[in-house]
Amino acid sequence: MKSHYRVVVIGGGVVGASVLYHLAKMGWTDVALIERSVLTAGSSWHAAGGFHALNADPNIAALQGYTIDLLSEIEAESGQSVGMHMTGGMTLAGTPDRWDWLQSAYRVFQSIGIDDVRLITPEEAKEACPILSTDGILGGMWADREGYIDTTGTVHAYAGAAKKRGAEVIEHNRVLSLTQTSEGWDVETEKGMISCEHVVNAAGLWAKQVGRMAGVELPVSPLNHHYLITESMPEVEALEKEMPLVVDLEGFTYMRQDQNGLLLGIYEVDHQHWMMDGAPWEYGFELQQEDTDRIERELTMGFERYPALQHAGVKTWVNGAFTFSPDGNPLVGPVPGKRGYWCACAVMAGFLQGGGVGKALAEWIIEGEPQEDVYGMDVARYGDFAANKEFIRQTTGQFYSRRFVMTYPNEQLPAGRPLKMAPAHDAMTAAGCQWGASWDLEVPLYFAEPGFLETPTLRRSNAHDIVGAECRNVRENVGLLDITGFSRFEVSGPNAALWLDKMMASKLPKPGRARLAPMLGHDGRLKGDLTVFNWGADASGHDVYWIMGSYYLRAWHMRWFDDHMDAGARVRDLGEEVTGFSLSGPNALKVIETLTDGDIRSLPFMGCGDFDIGLIRCKIGRLSVCGELGYELHCRYGDHIALRRILMAAGADLGLREYGFNALLSLRLEKSFGIWSAEFTQGYTAAMTGMDRWIDWQKPSFIGREAAMAERDGKGPAQVQVTLEIDADDADASGFEPIWQDGKRVGFVTSGGYGHSVQKSLAMALVNADIATPGTELTVHVVGQERPARIIAPSPYDPSGKAMRG
Repeated sequence: MKSHYRVVVIGGGVVGASVLYHLAKMGWTDVALIERSVLTAGSSWHAAGGFHALNADPNIAALQGYTIDLLSEIEAESGQSVGMHMTGGMTLAGTPDRWDWLQSAYRVFQSIGIDDVRLITPEEAKEACPILSTDGILGGMWADREGYIDTTGTVHAYAGAAKKRGAEVIEHNRVLSLTQTSEGWDVETEKGMISCEHVVNAAGLWAKQVGRMAGVELPVSPLNHHYLITESMPEVEALEKEMPLVVDLEGFTYMRQDQNGLLLGIYEVDHQHWMMDGAPWEYGFELQQEDTDRIERELTMGFERYPALQHAGVKTWVNGAFTFSPDGNPLVGPVPGKRGYWCACAVMAGFLQGGGVGKALAEWIIEGEPQEDVYGMDVARYGDFAANKEFIRQTTGQFYSRRFVMTYPNEQLPAGRPLKMAPAHDAMTAAGCQWGASWDLEVPLYFAEPGFLETPTLRRSNAHDIVGAECRNVRENVGLLDITGFSRFEVSGPNAALWLDKMMASKLPKPGRARLAPMLGHDGRLKGDLTVFNWGADASGHDVYWIMGSYYLRAWHMRWFDDHMDAGARVRDLGEEVTGFSLSGPNALKVIETLTDGDIRSLPFMGCGDFDIGLIRCKIGRLSVCGELGYELHCRYGDHIALRRILMAAGADLGLREYGFNALLSLRLEKSFGIWSAEFTQGYTAAMTGMDRWIDWQKPSFIGREAAMAERDGKGPAQVQVTLEIDADDADASGFEPIWQDGKRVGFVTSGGYGHSVQKSLAMALVNADIATPGTELTVHVVGQERPARIIAPSPYDPSGKAMRG
């Protein structure tokens, strides 16, 4: 063991070993893995070892595919067998909705290039797995590249391949403390002190403690998980080939062959947390006693799905803990505010996702950005609110219990809610508001009559007409939207403008104006679709700016700002101080001008300024996400209730109605306005999404300029953003559905919905640039069914923008 390494990886499970391997593979050989016991002495040794293609997040599904491909490579490189059994696998559906969902998922896999999957009948499932009972099965999805591996062998293969490339593995050496220094971190271990530039928390069951060593409270918790292994079974011995991996979604079980017996794993609804503050340091190869009473219902369903189990002896029970995050996805990346401290935690499917996690993190550490869009597992998708123990208990337990439970796109889950509420929350609830959650905040979805309950569905719900009425009122009269759910950052100081000019690819607005501003990463891909406001000079004579964006990206954006901060500029997150409302519609000005003696009528489109609204001092910007004459009114948190009362009273005779974000999403589709996590992601460039029209190419320097110019001056993007009209009846596209032309896949949907004003099913999509012409006829799969579609000109509602500009 040396006294200094470039990177120290803490944790000798599959994730830590993968991170070590990928760092060494990318050329950083001065790296070490430190393990308190021996490799695999945590969750890795008792994992079931299955791997499969299915994941609700297509980006993570792609990383899973990478992991599967990597396994044979590390086996060859290390000389250590990973015990690969490429048996194929199938996921079964036993309800009409689940079968619809599985057909949709099949099409999503086609969109992201996973082509070794197909839909199968119950008869085909029975042929592939003769001991399977197909009672209640409507169909399934087969994947060629599914199966299982030897977990211990795989960890040693990653570690062995890393060591061959120069990395070091240090066992029997517990980390005792971490201390941040100006150069990186001091790592105190049982065998001495180590200094390093970067430290990676890949501690698995001990991730909580290793986080606390750095002053970080990670939203992770271990939960117990059962599987059993049978004695040899005559029915299995008689088979001519190995059975596939089988996931029975309605039965809460997964199954694979284990020698001449079966391994049956269970995700029970009655979950059980274990050691929420982290496993004991001496724990390693122990297990918990099986609890068959708690899993009786799911166990019974498993024995009914595989009747031969009813006559088999159980050889081994495994009840061991795995670490989960609130949404079940990993926590990966640089921890905000802790430079050089990296997470690779909560990878509950380590042998399925560990390769992708290691690749992404190594790229992040060495190159500054991962190649793929990994926001779905970025540690910064959570804020300080997620450190709360009860929040962690509720959300991790909810995820575990719903691991095989179908969640509908319009379904609102209860765990960890309500947490943060806008001041006018109770008044809006009394007015019929139905709430959703964004990050820690309750956000309005729509307003309904007392007692209304929305039906979870893959198709248009019973709230469809309610949302339609809200949309029409915005278009015809005026709508009021609570915009607590927007992020706001204040930028000030003598060098505020210089710093913003570096961060944003656009021109900066002049005092009293706002401007749309794409923010790019160093590789030219998007980091934000933001709006910058210039409120004019403060008492010191320097202009004060706001950056506004998506509320749930607050920690993610603040980390980016902090990582690129310059002297003389300050950024402050206003998310706990400022809130407000948006007024949109042809009567918006009539409402607002009755409440102020300021010259609000002269405020130009994309203008901003300070105005008195009744007794309340507001910052007002004239802009609208829904494509109507609109004003955003920003106030202090304490003024939110009064501001709502004032606006509601002033608009009572002008048709003012409150509306929610479901209507806003429909209205913005009719204007072809993109949103983050759909049209705009860190996987796309400005040219792909049309955001390049806001780039100031005359600026001599901004982050991402060279990459953006190379794309502009080269062949251009292979795919570009378009708007589609789809011939759909009771369902609309939502995202990642494949788009076809003459049987060839030519793109995919980024988001979709129903345009209530134009009365059309609409979608935004990325398609091959050579066909991105209005009038091009295509087809799109919607809830698994192929529908005619065509490219239309952008902004099917008010294409000239006359309504928005007033």
